[in-house]
Amino acid sequence: MLPLSTFSIVACDIKIQAWGIAVASKFPAVGAVVPWARASAGAVATQSFANPSFGPRGLEMMGSGLSAEETLSKLLRRDRAREQRQIGLVDSKGGSATFTGKSCIDWAGGVRGRGYAIQGNVLASAEVINRMEHAFLEAKGELPERLFAALEAGHHAGGDRRGKQSAALYVAKPKAGYGGHTDRWMDYRVDDHLNPIPRLGELLELHHLYFDRSPRSERVRLEGRVVKEIQRIMKGLGYYTPTNGEYDDATRQALHTFVGNENFEARVDPDQGWIDGPVLEYLLKKFK
Repeated sequence: MLPLSTFSIVACDIKIQAWGIAVASKFPAVGAVVPWARASAGAVATQSFANPSFGPRGLEMMGSGLSAEETLSKLLRRDRAREQRQIGLVDSKGGSATFTGKSCIDWAGGVRGRGYAIQGNVLASAEVINRMEHAFLEAKGELPERLFAALEAGHHAGGDRRGKQSAALYVAKPKAGYGGHTDRWMDYRVDDHLNPIPRLGELLELHHLYFDRSPRSERVRLEGRVVKEIQRIMKGLGYYTPTNGEYDDATRQALHTFVGNENFEARVDPDQGWIDGPVLEYLLKKFK
């Protein structure tokens, strides 16, 4: 079995009821093994010579009311390979625990605090973990942004000393999944890439672009130069021919088709004549 040389952060935001993990590794598809989270239960990262069953079992225990420390103790109690394991947990109340077995490959270790646990093995140095903790505590924004800030800080501090290959971000929040039917708020993975953490950051930005909605103050009226730029883009893609800057019925119908194909129905209203500012900026950059 190959060791998962990995650095990860497991954390929660009790105020918004969110639990998540950010992880990176010189190992393919780290997101398929390490991160586990469930709203109102907790989050688990299982790595090094990982035991993936720690994920669902740990969530079940914490979901039943056990603390992160109690859950960690139960998971390791009968594990004959416990000294090869590394695990981080955060429970439903923000309690945390981290464990690094004596046989994990240096540098290996972790830190924990209220609402977070950070751990890694085969790292460049202990500074990776220290930088991650500082970045998480100082970062602004919601839990996904803070998790990513920690992961990025670990990367800049040297990260996995073997190199880079994959990264993942998984965050659970009640009814935050697509259509409100699941708790899977964010589940983004870069399974094999030369620069997986920057690419993961791009996916996080795309999530906000597609699923957020700007306040009314950021809406841009479809008129004048804005219409002409949109027409130029649509003409280049074969949706529309004129580029006269007139927002007529033909432009409106073409825009309906265009935003539908680009998945921006929630952020552009051709009938009301507006587009969210960030979406306009993205389209102008993408199709310049």
